[in-house]
Amino acid sequence: MKLDIKELITLADKATGKQDHLLLEGVSKDTRQKSENALYLPIAGERFDGHDFLLDAIKQGCTATIWQEGKELPAELPEDFPVLYTTDTVEYLQKISKFYLKKINPVVVAVTGSNGKTTTKDMIECVSAANFKTYKTQGNYNNHIGMPLTILAMEESTEVLILEMGMSNYGEISLLSKIAEPDVAVITNIGESHLEQLGSREGIAKAKLEIAVGLKQGGLFIIDGDEPLLSHVKGENVLQVGFGDSSTLKLSNIKTDAKGVSFTLEEGTTVYRIPMLGRHNIKNAAYAIAVGHYLNIEENKILEGLESLKVTSMRLEMKSGKKETLLINDAYNASPTSMIAALETLSELKDYSIKVAVLGDMYELGSNEEEMHRNIANHVDETISHVICVGQKGAWIADELNKQKRKNLEVIQCLTKEEAIKPIEKLLSKDTAILFKASRGMVLETLISTFLEEEQESKK
Repeated sequence: MKLDIKELITLADKATGKQDHLLLEGVSKDTRQKSENALYLPIAGERFDGHDFLLDAIKQGCTATIWQEGKELPAELPEDFPVLYTTDTVEYLQKISKFYLKKINPVVVAVTGSNGKTTTKDMIECVSAANFKTYKTQGNYNNHIGMPLTILAMEESTEVLILEMGMSNYGEISLLSKIAEPDVAVITNIGESHLEQLGSREGIAKAKLEIAVGLKQGGLFIIDGDEPLLSHVKGENVLQVGFGDSSTLKLSNIKTDAKGVSFTLEEGTTVYRIPMLGRHNIKNAAYAIAVGHYLNIEENKILEGLESLKVTSMRLEMKSGKKETLLINDAYNASPTSMIAALETLSELKDYSIKVAVLGDMYELGSNEEEMHRNIANHVDETISHVICVGQKGAWIADELNKQKRKNLEVIQCLTKEEAIKPIEKLLSKDTAILFKASRGMVLETLISTFLEEEQESKK
């Protein structure tokens, strides 16, 4: 970001201090980090108030500040220090980001969904970067504060901006969409995240559909064509991506091996390949392909972009384990939708006679959490030989599987990760693929590290 303070004054309620020839090169809300020539953003939180740390921000290099009217300035503050007054510092941040976005005017691609936001964002970046200077949301900066900071962090030369939009309740994505005014909006899927707040999958779909509120007229709206809760969304600018016949962009000719998956789009002959597992990742890749076509990127560049993908840590990440075992680390987080997708991925692997699913607790599912855990048992197909359930909620999955009394399935229940070590150790072999899946709170990757090949472990 590079903005003259005079541009920002027009967005403030009033301003004091030096107002000439000051170029601001960023926004900082963290006084623990160096921030040369930055605008300080104080946020009043529940546990602390950023207004109390203005002098620390100045020491770190901040040369101006946003300030909530009615808050007292530090007595030691120099009289000529630039202060931009507003009734709400976060709303002012959002105004600045909207102003800067219009000034740079990149193509904006907005991505939301219950699962797959980050993977889809990364895929779109790989495709877009083949032709354009591209910037994307870093980490989880995808809320009402993080997204404006993402916008302000892009360089002036940015041509395509990819913004991830997260939410936990109604109205949040609507706000983000109005700020971003995307040219392309993507809904990856509708899952169960935030059921406690929104009450139902129908409520989640309604909240995700808010991404279209700020969509530019004639902009492209890409949605999950296999999701019944989105089937009513139609129009010339709507692209339904999926495996079913109702999709306008249908995926076919799917082939899976331990190195990734390949597929085609029904109307074309191009074979796309991604170095990732999972049918859901095929759909995520198709979203990226659709964005590539919107940007008029050549097909060979799209292919190169997808093949250059690097798997995000703990999202169906393939690791080499002891005794040549294939370990699939999908322990970043879990919902019923993503756990079912992970089980499908394990089932699709053709070269392993022993397929093991290590399944842990799923959190934040609301009052129906037991039913949702038990339903997972119905998605363990006959190709899976072992299910090891970890945790108190995972025990519901084990109990349901035991009730089904399947002949060729061994079910093991463990209350702790430590209890799971011995039964997993007995299954390690070159013929074994082991999936690890649970919510973030389980920290299941600590269990996975026990079985990593020694060479990989030493590189950590």
